[in-house]
Amino acid sequence: MEFEKVINKRYSCRNFDNTKEVSDEIIKKIIEAARLAPSACNGQPYYFTVLKGDMAKEVAKATTKMGMNKFSLDAPCLIVVSEKPYVKSALLGSKLKNNDYRSIDIGIATAHLTLAAANEGVDSCILGWFEEDKVQQILGIKDRVRLVILLGYAKEDVKVNKKRKTIEEISNL
Repeated sequence: MEFEKVINKRYSCRNFDNTKEVSDEIIKKIIEAARLAPSACNGQPYYFTVLKGDMAKEVAKATTKMGMNKFSLDAPCLIVVSEKPYVKSALLGSKLKNNDYRSIDIGIATAHLTLAAANEGVDSCILGWFEEDKVQQILGIKDRVRLVILLGYAKEDVKVNKKRKTIEEISNL
């Protein structure tokens, strides 16, 4: 798919068809795109835990507190993005420049991942609202959980009408 078509196709799906699975082959392509994303000092300070079935449902429940993200319960695949330690050079740079490179790197990798999903015809939604302690408990990890990404196929074709600021509002052009 042409890049412009991919970026226009990608949107935050909130209407998943829970009867359509995402194949492991496609998930591997999507993770590969994230693996190839640039990161500070090539540290890649993240880990992608792919979940399907019961574990995916348990993590999805941890995203629905206070009535939020109920649609996550229908996503057939979840990817939990956890934060890994810095490599030494990125840690030094982070301290010297007071910059959180891990968050930046996770954002870049997540953008690659979700755009690759769109390129494969897979819909996605990035969630920042979840009960971190519950997700850690379900996965048996202590690492910070930074994002939960939902993957699947929309119930029906959705016409994406992206509302965005103008170029002038976000740049000096």
